[in-house]
Amino acid sequence: MTPRSDEAAALSSGVAARVPLWMLALITLSGTLALHIFVPALPDAGAELGASAGSMQLTLSFYIGGLALGQLIYGPVSDHFGRRPVLIGGMVVYALAGFAALLAPTVRMLIAARLLQALGGCAGLVLGRAIVRDSASGGDAARKLSLMNMMVIVGPGLAPLIGSGLALIAGWRSIFVALCALGAVNLLLAWRLLPETGGGQGHDVMTVIRGYGHLLKSPRFLGYAIGGGCATTSLYAFVGAAPYIFVDQLGVPAHAVGFYLALNLLGMWLGSLTASRLIGKVPLARLMVFGNLLSCAAAAAFLGSVLTGALSVPVTVLSLLVLTYGGGIASPTALAQALSVDPLVAGSASGLYGFAQMVIGALCASLAGIGGDPASAAGITLLGAGLVAQLSFRMARDAGPR
Repeated sequence: MTPRSDEAAALSSGVAARVPLWMLALITLSGTLALHIFVPALPDAGAELGASAGSMQLTLSFYIGGLALGQLIYGPVSDHFGRRPVLIGGMVVYALAGFAALLAPTVRMLIAARLLQALGGCAGLVLGRAIVRDSASGGDAARKLSLMNMMVIVGPGLAPLIGSGLALIAGWRSIFVALCALGAVNLLLAWRLLPETGGGQGHDVMTVIRGYGHLLKSPRFLGYAIGGGCATTSLYAFVGAAPYIFVDQLGVPAHAVGFYLALNLLGMWLGSLTASRLIGKVPLARLMVFGNLLSCAAAAAFLGSVLTGALSVPVTVLSLLVLTYGGGIASPTALAQALSVDPLVAGSASGLYGFAQMVIGALCASLAGIGGDPASAAGITLLGAGLVAQLSFRMARDAGPR
């Protein structure tokens, strides 16, 4: 390392040391929080706007699509222009889009506002982690990133409970009042407390594009990315349909939907814990396939209960717990395999993997809105995604290392 680079590293470390981790956690959490907090209010919003269940689920699908697109954009853009201005710009879009959703007179306007909200919120999701990487290395970076990831995982579990409470007390539009306020707070915090930690160095965007092209030509990477997305974010097929399944088909009070959705977090936590204990003892590929097989079995049980007329709250909750448990095992193992395809472009691989997850999640959420039976549509989508994941993992295995 040259004296100039030593000096730059020391300066970056000193500046980054002043970045509060709690602020980065809050900003990172915003993108996923806004995704899940609106789910329990979908039936109420649809009734007021005169929209069908399928149309309302597009507010979820387009949000996921916005998160997918943002993961490809924000990294290279912040490398070129700097973390701080790009993050501040994203928070401005997030807050304004929340205000537009608050005032939306039609479902089409609401869908458009949600897409913009996702594009703004994704700035926090991507750049919060980038800033941590700028500010720490080694064990310290791992510790901070672990805390950040815990916050991101907890967010989807708490968000439905918060959304249910707000919708019950003040109506569904109050959710967007809260999100506007969150965006404004994040903007103020970033403006006052966030120094520039990295980026702004005019990195060659063509290098990033070439890395993406290399990965898109790799059957191994595509197998792990597509399989990992189908094994994990296919859950959005159930998340989007859950209010209609629980309320309209099972007679559960609307305010209880958030609780049942939060139980999915328990399955993911237990699956991730199992994977962390078994990694190093069991081959990653075997763990990945086993976890997804559990999810397939759970999806088949759920769909079977729907088709035989045996659907109930206990069956739904138990099958989804097993499904998310399997997803919690498959998720880290599939990601690790994808990133190991070419360590020289691990950053690009991470972005593309996240993009694939969000695209698959958006597609599955849209498929779950087809037809007049949300439970059947969700069950077919979940089982189909699980089978596609198994085929994708086999494709990756058969391709072999290159």
